[in-house]
Amino acid sequence: MDDARLGSVLRRLRIRSGLRQVDVARRARVSQSLISDIECGKAAGVTLETLRTVFVAVSATVDVDVRWRGSALDRLLDERHAGLVEPSVDRLVRSRWATQVEVSYSIYGERGSIDILGGNVERLAVVVEEIKSELARVDDTVRKLDEKARLVMQQIAEQRFGWRPRLVGRILVLPDTDRARRQVARHQATLEVAFPQRGAEVRRWLRDPAGPMSGILFVANTGRGRGNATRAGIQRVRVGRRASQRAEVVADMTQAGERDESESGL
Repeated sequence: MDDARLGSVLRRLRIRSGLRQVDVARRARVSQSLISDIECGKAAGVTLETLRTVFVAVSATVDVDVRWRGSALDRLLDERHAGLVEPSVDRLVRSRWATQVEVSYSIYGERGSIDILGGNVERLAVVVEEIKSELARVDDTVRKLDEKARLVMQQIAEQRFGWRPRLVGRILVLPDTDRARRQVARHQATLEVAFPQRGAEVRRWLRDPAGPMSGILFVANTGRGRGNATRAGIQRVRVGRRASQRAEVVADMTQAGERDESESGL
């Protein structure tokens, strides 16, 4: 959506709500001139946070739509997502969970798709895993995962596995990158309440589920879309042949050590 269309939408929503520009400005705690600028198609210097606040004032929401090389962006995102799904499924299978992926549902107006659903018939336990290659809207992530866990307990597990569960685990899976860890730290207060368990605790529960569990796992991305910044300090540089060979050996040792750390829950 371009700036002109954005402004037109805001103006129509404002008029439909019976509001003046000054009313919207007061609700959004911005100046009337800013509202006027947005409606005139001059939103280039307005932050996304401010735009969202302004549109909330007229009972609307703003979602970002990024376009890049046609469908190439979808393929890029799918690669990053799939690179986290594969090791997550493998981890469940090794812990003897029956596993299903992309479990879609539509129950009483609640719709969505569960990235990974696991079932442990011996313990009558289920686990719902949400894969996020990028942690953006934390509140929405928590709310949607709560919804999925609730519906799994009520209906989905019995439909998919043929038995009713007694306990449920929720896991938020994130890429093992410095960026993802910074995002978690930025929302520490919310995430510690919603997902108190981490790394080793989550893996112990998967091996021996007892009681409810809600945690976060950082997983090394195995997809091609993982980029070149999995961990800080590993960079590609142009060097001589012998130095290049030594650098490759060091990089391999570093990455192996990091995988060991990831598996141990550090």
